[in-house]
Amino acid sequence: MTTWLSIGILFTFSAIAFVIYRWGNMRCIGVTPVHKFTFIAILFTSGLDVGLIMFPLTEFAGYADLAASPEYGFSNPLAIEFGFWSYLIWAFYFLTSFYFCVIEPRVQFFKIPLIKFINNLVIIGTCAFTAYLLLTNLPWYLPQLGDGESIVSSFYLIVFMVIAAAVYSSTSIRYVRYLSLASTWLFFGLIALMWSGAFLADDSSVGEFFTTFALIGNYFSNINRFVLPINDYHEFYLLWWFAWSIMIGQFTARFVGGMKTYQVLFAMMVFPSIPIAIWFTVLYYYSANGIDTSGFYNLAMVIVGITFVINSLDSLVRLYTDNLNITVERFGKVPYMIGNVVLLSGLTLLFKLEFLQIQWVGALSIGLILGCFGFILISHYHNVGKIEHSPKENKIDFTKFALAN
Repeated sequence: MTTWLSIGILFTFSAIAFVIYRWGNMRCIGVTPVHKFTFIAILFTSGLDVGLIMFPLTEFAGYADLAASPEYGFSNPLAIEFGFWSYLIWAFYFLTSFYFCVIEPRVQFFKIPLIKFINNLVIIGTCAFTAYLLLTNLPWYLPQLGDGESIVSSFYLIVFMVIAAAVYSSTSIRYVRYLSLASTWLFFGLIALMWSGAFLADDSSVGEFFTTFALIGNYFSNINRFVLPINDYHEFYLLWWFAWSIMIGQFTARFVGGMKTYQVLFAMMVFPSIPIAIWFTVLYYYSANGIDTSGFYNLAMVIVGITFVINSLDSLVRLYTDNLNITVERFGKVPYMIGNVVLLSGLTLLFKLEFLQIQWVGALSIGLILGCFGFILISHYHNVGKIEHSPKENKIDFTKFALAN
């Protein structure tokens, strides 16, 4: 699996370099273009899930334990956490978003029945894994509902309700957009809340935030070490990101609103990384200084985490139901909701029982990416080489677009 993953990573970054060289100044226009802030909000909240909220506090200690994991000795826990979640790996999303915005309409690789089937398996599997992550993290954050370790019936009920809410939200693209913006502002509010609790306290100062934040700089001085897997856990993360990459690219490509290609890359790598860096800095300060988050803070993180899960799932449910023509218009809202809720709930339990693993889904995604490249070389090399603009049917009246946004 490590070799397969390494091939996928090296190919991805090579492809990104070629895209920027060949089409760097071309405007990218999706089928439903939106304003830049809305696009970034949709990207950010669709591309991240509950792990961003709930994982760091449970992981910092492991990255600091060099006796158990000496491979982390080249950096500090905050920089490692940032490297597992931010900056370089967001380029995966750029490549797939550019492909679906500009190249796929000419190539139609993902319209091939077998490829379409495999792609939707990836999407559905990743949806279920997202719900599974919420299920497994709830005992740590809501110990008052159980013993703090076991998954009890209350947690299953919460996850079931989250899945149902996400499926309902997916019934209208309007809900998807509104929830993306709401999730962004809720996340910023959570950052502000916990930041003030940490750095405006009597025994702390704002200066300590900047001192802690500076630790992230070690990521950039060691960025080469984050390209290929550091260990099995980093490999899990990278495969997880690959599992997301195709479907997030497919979903977000429709919203690109006329930015040049290099600007899309910049937006995807930089803008989401800034709030992530601030958030991780705040959480690391809590962890390193032993500040208790139980009670109100944990509850606030669970609420925002659940919002992220709903927002991620509704985007993906919308995507695979559109791909498979399992739409509300075709079947009606009640059958649509029942079918999707039963499907995702069942697959979530399969992840819980370890019949499924996200690494397998990520490996499938790499296969799709490499297969797409081979298909282009064999069948569409000259057509792709002639591309000079986004599909003509995706048009923007930039004057009206600017006034409307």
